[in-house]
Amino acid sequence: MSYQVLARKWRPRTFHELVGQEHVQRALVNALDQGRLHHAYLFTGTRGVGKTTLARILAKCLNCTASGRGDEGVTSTPCGECASCRSIDEGRFVDLIEVDAASRTKVEDTRELLDNVQYAPTQGRYKVYLIDEVHMLSTSSFNALLKTLEEPPPHVKFLLATTDPQKLPPTVLSRCLQFTLKHMPPERIVGHLATVLEAEGVPFEESALWLLGKAAEGSMRDAMSLTDQAIAFGQGEVCHADVAAMLGTLDHRHVLALVEALAEVDAARLLAEVTALAEHGPDFAAVLDDLTGVLHRLAIAQMVPDAVDNGHGDRDALLALAARFTAEDIQLFYQIGIQGRGDMEHAPDLRTALEMTLLRMLAFRPQGVPRPARTPLPLRGQGGSGKAPPGGPCAVDPAPEPVPGEEGKPAPRRDDEPPPAVEHQDTSARDVPHAPDVGEALSQESHRDGSPAVTPEVPGGALSEEPLQDVSPSVTPEVPGETYPTEATQGPESADAAPVTQEGRFGHADWLARFDGLGLGGLTRNLAAHCVVEDDDGVRLQMRLDPSQEAMSAEVHVTRIREALSAIGIDRRLVLEPGELPREVETPKQQADRLAAQRHAEAIEALSRDPHVQKLQQAFGARLIESTVKPVDAESDAKANTNAYAEARG
Repeated sequence: MSYQVLARKWRPRTFHELVGQEHVQRALVNALDQGRLHHAYLFTGTRGVGKTTLARILAKCLNCTASGRGDEGVTSTPCGECASCRSIDEGRFVDLIEVDAASRTKVEDTRELLDNVQYAPTQGRYKVYLIDEVHMLSTSSFNALLKTLEEPPPHVKFLLATTDPQKLPPTVLSRCLQFTLKHMPPERIVGHLATVLEAEGVPFEESALWLLGKAAEGSMRDAMSLTDQAIAFGQGEVCHADVAAMLGTLDHRHVLALVEALAEVDAARLLAEVTALAEHGPDFAAVLDDLTGVLHRLAIAQMVPDAVDNGHGDRDALLALAARFTAEDIQLFYQIGIQGRGDMEHAPDLRTALEMTLLRMLAFRPQGVPRPARTPLPLRGQGGSGKAPPGGPCAVDPAPEPVPGEEGKPAPRRDDEPPPAVEHQDTSARDVPHAPDVGEALSQESHRDGSPAVTPEVPGGALSEEPLQDVSPSVTPEVPGETYPTEATQGPESADAAPVTQEGRFGHADWLARFDGLGLGGLTRNLAAHCVVEDDDGVRLQMRLDPSQEAMSAEVHVTRIREALSAIGIDRRLVLEPGELPREVETPKQQADRLAAQRHAEAIEALSRDPHVQKLQQAFGARLIESTVKPVDAESDAKANTNAYAEARG
């Protein structure tokens, strides 16, 4: 007996054996059970998703003559044993007329076909016309078909199938019930292939099936044909290495290795992985496409873990990788990857373009990479001595440290330093406090880590006799090997204003009191604002995180919070665990929201009592829109008072 390919051997013969088209199966089964049969059905979809198979199953349902059903026994569960069912399965049922429209496009062919429509079926209950690739018919053929398609004899059913429904005239579409068959997802294809190979007794590796499911591009028939080819290629086995070699596709594990190297900020490993990739001669543009696709799935894994697809069988690996990145890194890497893909046509070669794109991802991370040591260069006028002052020609002399007790005195001037320029200004405004330039502060913050500057509110907003100080927290990028001065390191005395609870333990009240002085910003501040302090034993500080923010948790944020606490004297090993928060305490975010709501309510109450507002309400029927009321924050109130004070003194 000749060998029968898997695609034909495992073709579904009933609706219950059909895989992946539940919406069409449900509609047809209900129509058959209720006797609500249309005279023309149109099945659309890409190749290999089951259009012809559905039409043949429907033909069996219409003509099954199993004992006990009678002449009118149309059913949704054909027996598969009667003469009609066997004849349809074997392709020799005389009342099932299958027409290939691609080879019979002329109007004469269509007229010849329709000449026999008026005659009753020879063997079955219905005469079924199955026209495949119906969009290939000519315009004249469609015109000849229209009248019969709209009002056929009661013993005739038309089943049309096409991969391109846009080419069908609207007059044909309006005369048919249209069912659009979906692409097969890789998960469904892999599950079906595993069932088939187990029944066939063929050893296989699941990872190899994922390669086949991805290569099938939504077609179950293509997947079965590729499986036949893989069995022959692997001498009776379906192995990952053989399938990868047969398809000539990139092993997805190489892309995951590149992502792991990005997570470790390991440039050497990144280049080594590209070198290993180059040995297989891949399409480097496709490698970058796969990499950006993984970054997209990582972003979904961070935000909505349940929505991550398992198209490559790597869902668990992606969820583990997502915890090793910050959300900023993922978004930045994705944007760099997309831009690098567009720049590839201008690069010397594709491998160079891929390597530069990967290195650019590391170079522009918010935390940066270790900076190389500065190489001293000879200054102009030193000849060829090659000597340079310590720190190189671009080094900046450090500012002299202030002498204790002399903070108000100017720094001493060197003998070779020119005298400072004296600016002429009105002495009447000498005592005016200096308001910080908000635009400049925001610009500096955005240069440091990309997060907006957050300025804590000054309680009451009242002016004092001393100059105002810029109290906006500074967010400093973490660069290995280099440190940057921050408010936490420059002035820890101000952060120690709130006393620590008994026995030097750091309690939740201290956390709320000191939160604004920690100097946190961006996503780190948002994550910390959803935490409460559970326990502090002097060595280990236990904090609980709101479960809604668990997807944003990353080791880099925990490190920043620990360093900020250490800067104010709370040097502990920080443990951050997600879990339900106790109801009796509030997080810094909840406290800020509560205070904002109180200020909003007070502002609404103040406006309601305002005599001018009351007059407008009485005279014109005015209405106060509470959602538009915005309380004046402390910063803008302080600036307004500063300007008024300066004008008064002027």
